[in-house]
Amino acid sequence: MRNLFEKIGSIIIRIVDTFYFSFLQFIPREIFRYAATGGANTLLDIILYFIVYQFILKGQIVDLGFVAISGHIAAFLFVFPITFSTGFFLAKYVTFTASILKGRIQLFRYLLSVGGSILLNYVFLKMFVEYFGWYAPLSKVITTILVVIYSYLAQRYFTFQTARQEIAG
Repeated sequence: MRNLFEKIGSIIIRIVDTFYFSFLQFIPREIFRYAATGGANTLLDIILYFIVYQFILKGQIVDLGFVAISGHIAAFLFVFPITFSTGFFLAKYVTFTASILKGRIQLFRYLLSVGGSILLNYVFLKMFVEYFGWYAPLSKVITTILVVIYSYLAQRYFTFQTARQEIAG
């Protein structure tokens, strides 16, 4: 399975790198790949969130019997496992391929860093939608921008640590 993931990752790297034109040489290739793959995963997240919120949940509260979840939070919880999986795959096999850590350690650290992202998503969505009264999909876009900044820093310096960082740190 790992070989299959590495082959798919190599194909994605070739596709992403075709857009790494000479005028982009001032941007390190790793950051370019993170922006491209992270942007694709983020776009997937926003599209899925919009579809689930607007068309499946219709913005309604989801009553599970033992707890009721607001539509904007339920949509986030529904979409999360999908984008967690695609995000880890893209980070491990496309962006941070130089990491010295074993896959299970990366996955655990990714889970921790994503836990921080979940907390930030929850807090920002609650604040923007329930306290500021903003439209949920717009709130999701703003939340995503803030969480992406946190996410890059966490993944780069914690989840997918490289030998360079280990020596320097």
